Amino acid sequence: MRVADHIAAVDEQGQALHAAAQAAGLTADVPNCPTWTVDTLLAHVGKVHRWAATFLREGKAATAGGKHPRTAVAPVDDLLDWYAEGHATLVEGLRAAPADLDCWTFIPGLVPLAFWARRQAHETAIHRADADSALDRVPTYDPALAADGIDELLAGFFTRGGGKLVSDPPVSLAVRPTDVDRSWRMQIGPTARRTTSPSDEPADCTLTGSASELYLLLWNRRRRTEPDIIGDPAVLELWRSHAQVRSR
Repeated sequence: MRVADHIAAVDEQGQALHAAAQAAGLTADVPNCPTWTVDTLLAHVGKVHRWAATFLREGKAATAGGKHPRTAVAPVDDLLDWYAEGHATLVEGLRAAPADLDCWTFIPGLVPLAFWARRQAHETAIHRADADSALDRVPTYDPALAADGIDELLAGFFTRGGGKLVSDPPVSLAVRPTDVDRSWRMQIGPTARRTTSPSDEPADCTLTGSASELYLLLWNRRRRTEPDIIGDPAVLELWRSHAQVRSR
């Protein structure tokens, strides 16, 4: 996906999140996140949007002296408007940022503008699913966006060191969407993980289904249907219980 595609997704998914939150009401439970209500969700996403926009606006100055910008404090009143303002600020910041933006990122492999556009597209899209869950709905994503999100997760977040997703002896997980020509295979070892893409190699557990369903599955969100599982389902249970995303 191009940077412009990611920015369009931030805009579209953020507006869908706002609409779902407004329809559900601020006190509604968020089944995808059992300890949250809609106001908690809006406060979290509003803070993340403002935090990300700071790097776009300030560049290297945002982390001068080794410090990171503080997260915003969500208001008690007018939370929907506050969220909408932060979302609009992020979209405007992404559109205005120069292609050679120089700022901090936390997943290697992309230049900063491409990184932040992609990261906020998926941050917003996944939390849109959380807002939809307050209405007992499950969104369907464009296959290209969903596949890109799977790639960010498997080949980005989980190729970094650390984290609880480890296994001794090693196990492997393959993800093969049925509606896009992409595939991934992750080797989960005692201390780290390695992802190859594309990959036709066999795995201990292989998941197939639409890119949208697999995207939600791998982010541990509700789905309309379970994927087809070939092989050892314990590998999927390992993922569900130990795959935790870190933003630093």
